[in-house]
Amino acid sequence: MSDKLTLPKPQGPVDGAAETLLSVEGLTKHFPIYGGFPIKRKVGAVQAVDGVDLTVGVGESVGLVGESGCGKSTTGRLITRLLEPTAGKVTYAGQDITHASRRQMAPVRSEIQMIFQDPYSSLNPRQTVGTIIKSPMEVNGINPKGGVENRVRELLELVGLNPEHYNRFPHEFSGGQRQRIGVARALSLNPKLIVADEPVSALDVSIQAQVVNLLQKVQEEMGIAFLFIAHDLAIVRHFSQRLAVMYLGKVVEVGDRDSIYNRPRHPYTHALLSAVPEVALDDETEDRERIRLSGDVPSPIHPPSGCRFRTRCWKAQDKCATSEPPLVQISGNRENHLTACHFPEDPTTEARDADIVLDPALAALEKEGE
Repeated sequence: MSDKLTLPKPQGPVDGAAETLLSVEGLTKHFPIYGGFPIKRKVGAVQAVDGVDLTVGVGESVGLVGESGCGKSTTGRLITRLLEPTAGKVTYAGQDITHASRRQMAPVRSEIQMIFQDPYSSLNPRQTVGTIIKSPMEVNGINPKGGVENRVRELLELVGLNPEHYNRFPHEFSGGQRQRIGVARALSLNPKLIVADEPVSALDVSIQAQVVNLLQKVQEEMGIAFLFIAHDLAIVRHFSQRLAVMYLGKVVEVGDRDSIYNRPRHPYTHALLSAVPEVALDDETEDRERIRLSGDVPSPIHPPSGCRFRTRCWKAQDKCATSEPPLVQISGNRENHLTACHFPEDPTTEARDADIVLDPALAALEKEGE
């Protein structure tokens, strides 16, 4: 029996819904903490990702959002198998790749690619642009029609760079150009899924839109599925068709773009959306709610019991500490809009009679300024 995975070819959309390309069930990653002297032993674990369920359809763009440290990037690296999962299951094109060996992953590697966050550290400074982009093809034994060099020049032109840049080094390019080189490298193997780990967060605001538009163009023309990891909600709204909101290692809400942005149900999603800056014109009144949370995100080494958001939630009750809310569809939600909350919010982002302010120090400062 062969130890290589045989991947079925993905089919087109069925009944208007994209067929599932990637499925993640109960995905978990705990990083051990060692201590003691002279013999080091495991004294705890950082629960970076703890039971994530997620799906990405063929040709679909799914956004994964949340504040820094919630486990977004770790989830992306687990999906691409750059990290070994502690528990859970990762299924790609119907095949379980959770603990697949290097040889078993060989036919999958070319189909799942990643765009890294930092364009300055993700490119080898000792290699030319041509070598950086053609290396994946050489490693996977791919010899495109017309030759590898011609293919590299085509990719450079596709991402908006001059094909004559083939022999230049990364230090000769700006941050936006380097990220375009990273996109070209990811496209060199004609992948079916790209995990984009905050691909524009390290770039100047003036060129973020250029890179996002490039990725959107690539997705539409080549039919590539994207898992777009970001903390900028405006960019995710522009790029993704469906969103998953993550907090402290867990997905707390999943839904289509319109449902999440206009009818959120989880309190944390409400808090995230209320933090998005919005410019009101002179003839407009401020009609969006404002929520200011108290304290910091709890430590992933010792997360709260029950609902992990309860320590910062204005709706928390005793049940939230004893019972973890499941990620399910609740009454009033659209189909496939899932929320993990015992006491979900009203499906609106309109302003309340009073702002929700949970930080006593902030409330005192605002009271003094009145």
